[in-house]
Amino acid sequence: MEYSLEIDETPETVPGGTGVLLLHPSTGETDRIDTDFLKTDTDHFLVVSTRTTAREVRQKLEYYDVDESRADILDTLSIERGYSRRSSDSVHYVAAPDDLDGIVEQVRRFLDAHDGKLRISFDSVTELAYYAGEEPTLEATERILNLLEEHDAVGLFHLSEEVHDDDVVADFRALFDGVIDLDEDGTVTAEF
Repeated sequence: MEYSLEIDETPETVPGGTGVLLLHPSTGETDRIDTDFLKTDTDHFLVVSTRTTAREVRQKLEYYDVDESRADILDTLSIERGYSRRSSDSVHYVAAPDDLDGIVEQVRRFLDAHDGKLRISFDSVTELAYYAGEEPTLEATERILNLLEEHDAVGLFHLSEEVHDDDVVADFRALFDGVIDLDEDGTVTAEF
């Protein structure tokens, strides 16, 4: 299965099973790239959020005019922070942002439960590493990439270059089929 990409400097399409790393300096411009990724050529998508709550993810989708009826959200923050949460068919929770097995399992459940063109946005790998450590996060990312391949889905994973050492960034880069580099000024370069 082929998936369209409507992100500057990227190939027009990528095959199912493709994982894309979004390297960025800050989170400002990432929303635009993320939502362009999610709203193109997609039957269902999952946003794994280790940076914001489900409510904030919904606000972002609404602001960028992304079809929320296709969205599932995995909120990793609300339970640990003690926020009120309303479970629904499309909003899921894990106990804490460092619950790597829980996050991977929720990704698996989403992919098992849906057919068609499936996309995952992981916002953000950097936040996950903050809670769970870089090495365990690297392993969990690899497990999720394997799930994408098994289910012919595609994923976009956010990583802030400023926070990690160069060798850690290189380890993450090595896992992915494509890398999008977002500069401070909003310029995009990509390597696939």
